[in-house]
Amino acid sequence: MMLILASQSPRRREILAAAGIQFEVRAAGVSEEVQPGEPARDHVRRLAVEKASAIKRLDGEVVLGADTVVVVDDEILGKPKDAADARRMLEKLSGREHLVITGVALVHAGGIVVDDCRTVVHFVPLSEAEIAAYVSSGEPDDKAGAYAIQGLASKFIDRIEGDYSNVVGLPAALVYRHLKVLGLL
Repeated sequence: MMLILASQSPRRREILAAAGIQFEVRAAGVSEEVQPGEPARDHVRRLAVEKASAIKRLDGEVVLGADTVVVVDDEILGKPKDAADARRMLEKLSGREHLVITGVALVHAGGIVVDDCRTVVHFVPLSEAEIAAYVSSGEPDDKAGAYAIQGLASKFIDRIEGDYSNVVGLPAALVYRHLKVLGLL
């Protein structure tokens, strides 16, 4: 069997490679818009399924789709639209805890496995100057919640409760566990 990653995310590729999981990449172009009234957990699970299902699966292949969001005050913070949106997100996260949720879907010959992982992240209070400097670094671009725990934003996070790789973009242990059950590993 071969694992196909339905994502262009370099972070997801790095996580799978670091875990020693062999895979190929076939990206799926799926709209990541939140549907009206859609809870965050339902949103990431739906998008994971849509991404995995959008890839043509050949015999012997398992397709992995994933989606990650940051949630604070019941608001889903996806990828920032621009620098102002990134600043707004970081101001909301400053000095507070928030939830990172990743939905995972594995499409295989016998059907589909859908799951999710949740991690609580605690941010230290940020000054306007810190937020401005971080936004100007460009790192918040294309990151859920406008930050990368594995990058410059690591200094803003004093602790997490849960899976670190989930916050990066793919819960490695959860994916590994499901791949074992499917007999891929």
